[in-house]
Amino acid sequence: MIVDSVLTNAKAYLNKEIVDCSIAIESGVIQKIGKESQMPKADECINLRNLLLLPGLIDVHVHLRDEGKAYKEDFYTGTAAAAAGGFTTVLDMPNNDPVTMSPETLRNRMRIAERKVLINVGFYSEFPDDLNKVEDIVSEGAIAFKLFMANQVGGLNPDDNQMLHEAFNRASQANVPVAIHAEDQITVAAKTHVLRAEKRDDPAAFLKAHSEEAEVKAIERILKARTDTKVRVHFCHVSTKEGLAKVAGAKKSAQMVTCEVTPNHLLLSKSDFEKRGSLLAMLPPLRESLSVNALWEGLANGSVDVLGSDHAPHTLEEKMASSIWEAKVGVPGLETTLPLMLTMIKKNYFTISMLVELLAEKPAKIFSLKDKGCIEQGRNADFVVIDPKTSFVIDGSSFHSKAKFSPFDGWQMQGKPVKTFVNGHLAMEDGEIVNKSGSGGVIRREIQ
Repeated sequence: MIVDSVLTNAKAYLNKEIVDCSIAIESGVIQKIGKESQMPKADECINLRNLLLLPGLIDVHVHLRDEGKAYKEDFYTGTAAAAAGGFTTVLDMPNNDPVTMSPETLRNRMRIAERKVLINVGFYSEFPDDLNKVEDIVSEGAIAFKLFMANQVGGLNPDDNQMLHEAFNRASQANVPVAIHAEDQITVAAKTHVLRAEKRDDPAAFLKAHSEEAEVKAIERILKARTDTKVRVHFCHVSTKEGLAKVAGAKKSAQMVTCEVTPNHLLLSKSDFEKRGSLLAMLPPLRESLSVNALWEGLANGSVDVLGSDHAPHTLEEKMASSIWEAKVGVPGLETTLPLMLTMIKKNYFTISMLVELLAEKPAKIFSLKDKGCIEQGRNADFVVIDPKTSFVIDGSSFHSKAKFSPFDGWQMQGKPVKTFVNGHLAMEDGEIVNKSGSGGVIRREIQ
């Protein structure tokens, strides 16, 4: 048998160990793992030069924009950024133009993506106006639903507890998770109104409006609303010590609850935001060092399940608006997440096992991404090759993303992705995209 390709001289992460091996790939699937002498003949042989081979990373929190927001990012540039950052699968958020919240809007978004994407992309949907359409949206292939609690984005009013409970029931029956942006809308709106009436227009005011209390209240409401529904709830970008404690407590009581944190909330804090202003505006906002330390503790003790970049590209002009209230929230993150975490491994804050668990294994399990998340015979041949010895300085102006800035501009990194394989094909090599538009794929949730 002649296979498509064989990767030789790899130091691959297999079963929580780094093993010297070669890997045979056929039709986008791992056909065999073993010594080079055991490999079948191949059309192509790629020598990985004893570099580290990890399963392709999965980012469950990405805003790829496109459609009405294509000036910020599109499916090609967003997935190019992902490939450059070592990600082979991302899940796209639904707060688009138009909002993804019906079988029609989801179908159209998938159709556009199929022509452009360089990696595997799955899609969230907002809840529709008519909850009877939840099953149709899932049948169309939605991986999960997303609920923004700080403001109404889709068809569901986040302040309506009865409808919230019903939506969770429908998601549970359809066997799909619900991802939550946990900020209590009433709390945020009331504080914002007062602060703007006082003509406050500074980062400290923004932090007061989007308080830690708002996150905790929202988490408590969601945990109460999901009672008796059996829905899997995933809390996005948890940012506070108390919020994480609430999630950890729910997990101990055997609830189907998981959470993520972002590198932004691990590596930056309130003081950075107060110094740099709107460029670092994001939701939830950066927090006090007490919460930052709690998030690191959550990584170590397993309270945190996933790392998500919350890649949220905007134009620099939108970020540097004249008012803090008008500045667009969010920063790009697909091209910095892996180097940042590799650097923290070098500094002994983190481990390779934690990285693979938080950025591959658990994301695949939580969101039912079949055949992804680990290197194993029969699984998808999605890999990232890392050179741990390469050092470089982050420079947002060189990003593949349309968002040419980063809160980490100028930071010295240790460790870099040098190759990304998607479905067995080389998509990125030494920072350059080497596959064509549309070479990735749209992934759909399988009806279970």
